[in-house]
Amino acid sequence: MWNSCECSSPSSRKTHLSVRSGRHIYLIGDRHCHWSWAVGWILKKNSSMASSEHLLVAAIDFGTTYSGYAFSSLNDYKRDPLKVSANSWTAGSGGLMSLKTSTCVLFKPDGTFHSFGYEAEDKYSDLALDEEQNGWRYFRRFKMKLYENNCLHRSFTIEDDQGQSMQAIKVFTAVIKYLKDHLMKTCNNQMTGIKPADILWVLTVPAIWSDASKQFMREAAEAAGIKGDHLKIALEPEAASLYCKYLPLERKGEGGMKAFTSRSKYVVLDAGGGTIDITVHEVQQDGSLKEIHKANGGDWGGTKVDHAFQLLLSGIIGNGAFHRFMENNKADMIEFFRDFEVKKRTIKPGARSDEKTTFKVPSSMNDACRDENRQDIATIVKSKSNLNGTMALVSDKLRVTGDRAKELFKDPARHIVDHLKKLLREPSARGVTSILMVGGFSESLVLQDEIKRNFPRLRIIVPQDAGLAVLKGAVIFGHEPRAIKSRVCKYTYGVNVSNPFKEGLHDVSKRTVKSDGRVYCLDLFSVHVRVGDSVDIGQPQVVQSYNPTEPDQTAILFKVYVSMEKEPMYVTDPGCTKIGQLEIAMPDTSKGLDRSVTVQMTFSNTELEVEATNKNTGESVTAAFDFL
Repeated sequence: MWNSCECSSPSSRKTHLSVRSGRHIYLIGDRHCHWSWAVGWILKKNSSMASSEHLLVAAIDFGTTYSGYAFSSLNDYKRDPLKVSANSWTAGSGGLMSLKTSTCVLFKPDGTFHSFGYEAEDKYSDLALDEEQNGWRYFRRFKMKLYENNCLHRSFTIEDDQGQSMQAIKVFTAVIKYLKDHLMKTCNNQMTGIKPADILWVLTVPAIWSDASKQFMREAAEAAGIKGDHLKIALEPEAASLYCKYLPLERKGEGGMKAFTSRSKYVVLDAGGGTIDITVHEVQQDGSLKEIHKANGGDWGGTKVDHAFQLLLSGIIGNGAFHRFMENNKADMIEFFRDFEVKKRTIKPGARSDEKTTFKVPSSMNDACRDENRQDIATIVKSKSNLNGTMALVSDKLRVTGDRAKELFKDPARHIVDHLKKLLREPSARGVTSILMVGGFSESLVLQDEIKRNFPRLRIIVPQDAGLAVLKGAVIFGHEPRAIKSRVCKYTYGVNVSNPFKEGLHDVSKRTVKSDGRVYCLDLFSVHVRVGDSVDIGQPQVVQSYNPTEPDQTAILFKVYVSMEKEPMYVTDPGCTKIGQLEIAMPDTSKGLDRSVTVQMTFSNTELEVEATNKNTGESVTAAFDFL
């Protein structure tokens, strides 16, 4: 028999085993897709890292569209938690400056790393202008592959801009290593005597990601040179919520503002470039945060606006012409999308009919249009009645009316609003008074307007630096990881057991007869924690007792499972996944079946721990399933 519990999705990660008796016991962690580990016993992780004070906390926000890093020293944090330093990035062309850089990475033809961010964009653009880009490996907006891949494994590959494949782990590792090294240089320039051992690293991931995706990011970070015991994974909406906890958001009489007060309930809407992460938090009496509804969301981020713009253009000039432009004019493509990324932030929800947004159209796009259609873009725009005066090409400028530009946000905004309405009807969301909008996409005035119009009774809060809330909050999380009090389980966890067979209840295919005539039902799912249950971080959950099924049985093997269902009957039901197993010895058979083993589960910030204890001897075996 067997049991499991965890606050994430049904996929496995490295498993650590602590043997209190000192005997060698082996633990297997399985992946239903291609991952599998056979890990020998190791000592239980030292918990001192979580409680020790590091001189510096450094956070890396690996985003779909933009990425960056931030840090703060322990002294600065104690004086002011919001005193967080971030790097300023400058694009070589266009003079664009921001506190995050483009999530683009470039490898040389021999597969070695060349550059990241705006530097990678500019280099690839230069190569394209000289027609020397062939063989170079340019990747952009690849983070979403970890969300989209339902059967993730270490060796999976992603395609670059020219359709060439490379192992994803190499691409992700290169990005994290670049940001880590860049941060180290910045820190060394600002402070003296900082050593790697003094730094706690925090890597942000979407809360709605699978455990396999989170594990992938952790392994990429460790491959980039960050030691596992100096690395924490932070869930993006939780990090943003921690940051905003310190902001002066609520009115305090007439004399100013204060942070969210005890028992305040609010929705955290983390709108990034790729995913929309939504959670519901309640502030506890001690100032910690309690998750009161499981993390949810979808792939409705800001890149959907970009996609809508591409569809608009390809609808005008044709798929063939647009593809020709994209394939044969890499430099113009990079500049074109960089320009759109800036311009889309200026689109207003209530623009006047004569207020238009201007996009620069490269001459190479016009050339591609002529080659495919024997007409230029201006002529085609004039001929399309469905555009109805909402668009016009003047010289190399595409002029778009406010209403037409606003339509680019229609699809992602609709998904977000519909999802929020459904969430707010849940019993757990009763008493919510505010929606806290964070993430780069939350800076969109159009999205803000949609949220305000659809939820007029709720207070909509958008911090001044909404796009940096996750990054700065991740730094705060590193300083105070215990600020997250509890989470809501996204899945059901339990163990595989055999119980006496009950006619009419149990499936006859699961029926088995023991040597002494006793009839049992196999493969039953013994639930420890159910989907939707609130679990306190670091506190043992339900303890259950199990007995051997044979009087001469000298050990019990526990197989841990997760399920999407609240009340799974069998571990073989659809949606059930085995995530590991552990075995506890019961060498004294003198009491026959009158022996028992207790099993309990504990969630921490970085792992699930399953403990089995022989009640007769007091011997315990602890398996820590490292899901984050």
